[in-house]
Amino acid sequence: MSTPHNTAEAGDIAETVLMPGDPLRAQFIAENYLENSVCFNQVRGMLGYTGTYHGKRVSVMGSGMGIPSIGIYSWELYHRYGVESIIRVGSAGAIADDVKLRDIVIGQGACTDSAFASQYHLPGTFAPIADYGLLRRAADQAERMGIHAVVGNVLSTDAFYNDDPSYNDAWKKMGVTCVEMESAALYMIAARCGKKALGIFTISDHLYRKEALSPQDRQTTFGDMIRLALEIV
Repeated sequence: MSTPHNTAEAGDIAETVLMPGDPLRAQFIAENYLENSVCFNQVRGMLGYTGTYHGKRVSVMGSGMGIPSIGIYSWELYHRYGVESIIRVGSAGAIADDVKLRDIVIGQGACTDSAFASQYHLPGTFAPIADYGLLRRAADQAERMGIHAVVGNVLSTDAFYNDDPSYNDAWKKMGVTCVEMESAALYMIAARCGKKALGIFTISDHLYRKEALSPQDRQTTFGDMIRLALEIV
């Protein structure tokens, strides 16, 4: 059952997995939000844990940065470990004018500049979208929790440092809310596997207003995102 990237055995991983990019954030979630968490993976420092949240079994595992990394881990979780749902929880940089620091963005769809979809040999352009059930539950739960959440299109880019200064302008004019680096691949893999996926993001900075959260503010706001994700498991 184990893979070159994951030493978990059958039954070690829950049907729903939260995936932050940073493995240390996965450890933080396990230690601060889950009960009786057990580490199932440490290969390459990509930590994974399984525990319970309000009696529901849930796992959390880092995805690493970028589409190739989350592509490996999510594929293995869906194909090898029987995972049914992956909820990405991460930070994002806002590009839309009406998206503000501390906002939660729920990724309805994920644009990308990646060639990841070329492997599927489709006769057109695939539109990576979230699972509607997870999306609706997240939006409804955010309202119940009093969390301001924006539902919209996000951008999963391959280049953190883009050489084209007009790059974000092109996506902004199409109504894209924010930029991150993983969700398009996650949505594609989930679609190919017949599984479920959703991306939930905390806006940590605004690319046009040059605003950014302090480390303390990030910790507080990220907590809202994590609780929201756990409540829809």
